[in-house]
Amino acid sequence: MGEVAAESFIDQLPLHQTATKDPNDDQQLQVITVESRSMSTGFNGLSNDRVVGELNPVDAWLPITESRNGNIFYAVFHLISSGIGSQALLLPVAFAALGWTWGVICLSISFAWQLYTIWLLVILAESVPGTRYSRYLHLAVVAFGGTCVMLIITAGGNMETLYKIACGGGSTCEAKSLTGVEWFLVFTCMAIAIAQILPNLNSVAKVSMVGAITAVAYCTFIWALSINKGRSNGVSYSPSQESKSDMVEFGNIFNAIGKIALAFRGHNLVLEIQGTLPSSRRNPSCQTMWKGTTISYLLIAMCLFPLTITGFWAYGNKVPVNGGLLSALSQVHGHNTSKHVMGTIYLLVLINSLSSFQIYAMPVFDNLEFQYVSKKKQRCPGWVRAGIRLFFGGLTFFIAVAFPFLGSLAPLIGGIALPLTYVYPCFMYILIKKPSRSGAMWWLNVGLGCLGTILSVMLVVAAAWNLADKGLHANFFRPK
Repeated sequence: MGEVAAESFIDQLPLHQTATKDPNDDQQLQVITVESRSMSTGFNGLSNDRVVGELNPVDAWLPITESRNGNIFYAVFHLISSGIGSQALLLPVAFAALGWTWGVICLSISFAWQLYTIWLLVILAESVPGTRYSRYLHLAVVAFGGTCVMLIITAGGNMETLYKIACGGGSTCEAKSLTGVEWFLVFTCMAIAIAQILPNLNSVAKVSMVGAITAVAYCTFIWALSINKGRSNGVSYSPSQESKSDMVEFGNIFNAIGKIALAFRGHNLVLEIQGTLPSSRRNPSCQTMWKGTTISYLLIAMCLFPLTITGFWAYGNKVPVNGGLLSALSQVHGHNTSKHVMGTIYLLVLINSLSSFQIYAMPVFDNLEFQYVSKKKQRCPGWVRAGIRLFFGGLTFFIAVAFPFLGSLAPLIGGIALPLTYVYPCFMYILIKKPSRSGAMWWLNVGLGCLGTILSVMLVVAAAWNLADKGLHANFFRPK
């Protein structure tokens, strides 16, 4: 959705003023000037000579664009908190199929590619003079709603493990533990309770700061502990030799690439985060956003690359598909690691999941509130906003309980979602910016877009083949 700047009216005044000779026009022009300025100052009190792309009435009522008082720190917190998640713990699993060389190459290419498409989105957010594009609106419900479901499934399992660590294990501890459904419900209630006190994306900044700190902390804890404990006995870096079939090998390789693609998440929150930043002619929001992106992705790289490389070095192909490095750490070194250390790591992961839920849920809240605002032509009352959040929490909880095996579909989901990160921004740049067909930017974006499309199809085919070959334990309505 684009918000049209009221400033465009003022930009046209000198043209009309020089073209007319009617003295009455001056008075008319003054009236227009006053009206246009009142439009821009009616929502946040800022004048046209400072702010570009002011809010229209609908956008002033919605969670994403309700507040434009963000800054570079808010952007960094949002990007790190949303960019590092439990999918990163599965990266060593991808290395087990790709090996050291191709694993590092694929991880590096994937990181550089998605960072480039983020840059495209940042500059496209204000590519049309006087207009700001602040949403990946049509994809928000599907993309972000699904992410929240995965957070409930992952966090529910982590909460159960954290409880067992605190309880000390044993049969008594198992008997007192909640069921899988109950753990899902506890996390969902906690997440929605926090969401009720966060009216817009800017208000999530402090929560995102906590999420960013915990994400960096648990990644550092895991790779540092893996180095400290050393390599496990009998570690192997060779791909699993379950079958030497060419098709099975093809499936394993592309499933690994799918896991790498899925690890770089939060990409499609870029427009929403940039939409919270102020923008002016002297300092457009794209400059602040790109500085924040550079800082945050430098920190993300400093987390993900050591986490992946040291994790694969320490555990090789022993990293389980379900649970990733957390499970490997518990299984291999759980007996000789302090339960306080293990409990701290799981607690950090849990806090990060709660923080990430708020960021990924906000575009969905925004979209649902947009439906209400468009029909009623007024701001959402508090009870409607609360009801929307409760509805979304109940819906995601139901899906998580109904499909608790979604984590095992990570390669398939990665293949389907890959165009959102690697393809669409490239084609969007061509359609909006219209670079010369003989220029490097046209060929670069067409090439990356086509390559990403082909790669997406191959990932989906490989994931489907792998599911057909190995089967899927579809435990509907029976979360473990």
